[in-house]
Amino acid sequence: MELNGKKLVFLGDSITEGYSPSRPEEVYWNVLAERTGAICRNFGISTTRIARQQHPSADPAATWDHQHFSTRIEQMDPDADAVIVFGGTNDFGHGDAPFGSFDDRTEDTFYGALHSLCLKLFERYPGKEIVFLTPLHRTTEDIPCDAQKDGRVPRRLVDYRNAIIEVAEYYGLPVLDLYAVSGIQPRVPIIRETLMPDGLHPNTAGHARIADRLEGFLRAL
Repeated sequence: MELNGKKLVFLGDSITEGYSPSRPEEVYWNVLAERTGAICRNFGISTTRIARQQHPSADPAATWDHQHFSTRIEQMDPDADAVIVFGGTNDFGHGDAPFGSFDDRTEDTFYGALHSLCLKLFERYPGKEIVFLTPLHRTTEDIPCDAQKDGRVPRRLVDYRNAIIEVAEYYGLPVLDLYAVSGIQPRVPIIRETLMPDGLHPNTAGHARIADRLEGFLRAL
């Protein structure tokens, strides 16, 4: 895929919004734009999830509880050449939606929300590239959040990563498996120090690493 002049929209959470780097131009999609000439638009909102929250905050200002990924599709540029979806870590970290199963088709489970998201993106972007990125490793990836400790089977972050791959594969969508190929594992002290100091959000160097992986992946499509 030639990137120069192409319009790319990014749907995600705090990593896409740009939580950790000190300057906006250091966020991975801005790095990608600078390197390639792509026109990149950000639709990342911190703390948001792919699945709909079952017990959202009563505070309307708590956008992270009311703007799961599908709710933002209608706001995204309809003339985009490609959509990049990067989420799942917050569904694991503090989402209260059930994990569900592959056969679900409701936004109230993680699996169902993935299906719904894909179908809505197909409707808005027929014939365009739709790409998924799997979550990055995090220091707490084997510890389910309190919202999941209600008698359900405990889920690890890798389960969410596997569900993203499974659903994307069903629809024939390309997946950049950052969980497997990013080179970011904050449980390794030197990697945490240099790429992900808080154990969750990549720093400037971490965002550059994501941009490296994403550029090569998109060019190969």
